[in-house]
Amino acid sequence: MEVISSPALAVERLTKSYGDGTLALDELSLVVPAGSFFGLLGPNGAGKTTLIGSLSGLVRAPAGHISVFGHDPVSDPAARLLVGLAPQEIHLDRFLSARDLLAYHGRYFGMRRAEAEARADELLDIFDLGGKAQSKPQRLSGGMRRRLLIARALVHRPRLLVLDEPTAGVDLELRHELWRYLQRLQGEEGVTVLLTTHYIEEAEALCEVVALIRGGRIIDEGAPVELVSRYGGGTLEDAYQAAMRG
Repeated sequence: MEVISSPALAVERLTKSYGDGTLALDELSLVVPAGSFFGLLGPNGAGKTTLIGSLSGLVRAPAGHISVFGHDPVSDPAARLLVGLAPQEIHLDRFLSARDLLAYHGRYFGMRRAEAEARADELLDIFDLGGKAQSKPQRLSGGMRRRLLIARALVHRPRLLVLDEPTAGVDLELRHELWRYLQRLQGEEGVTVLLTTHYIEEAEALCEVVALIRGGRIIDEGAPVELVSRYGGGTLEDAYQAAMRG
């Protein structure tokens, strides 16, 4: 495996305002170490979606700097190859089968047809979707569509996997299956995982480091046990609620 010295994500004083005057990011700074399982927790409107859009090259922030493994996600195509994004909203091409959807994504990222199709079959098997390979997304259950969305983010073998509410609407058994797979992905393959979730126990179970975001700024970060010790209470959820009240 290639040794990468740069952090997976480095954000320096990133600022972004929208036309209606909303200040989404307010000189936000953050470093996500390569190979880590990193959580980003905050309420709706805290700036999580804007930050994710910035690191994936979908949002341009006029002030500050952001890099993905040392590459600018807006101007450097190499950065986009390094990121896999599974957004909160499930948008899947309704005209393609599950297998064709994954293979098409691989082709979009420069994979040869045979490689893309083999990778699609591999991921369908990993996510227990092999029996639905020829099904269109609208014929799949909500949990299956969520799995397909994460599989799509992984087709081109990104080094940074960004998961925005990956288990929203997923039943408890499937949620734990996804947890186990993501832990293997990070632990065995060295993929950096950046997770946003409203299930605080999910971040507590998975993340080595958690950053708390409020009002477009990182207000604190640390290992879950450190945050619990700092804010009191018995769980990360207690610490999170105390931090957001502060």
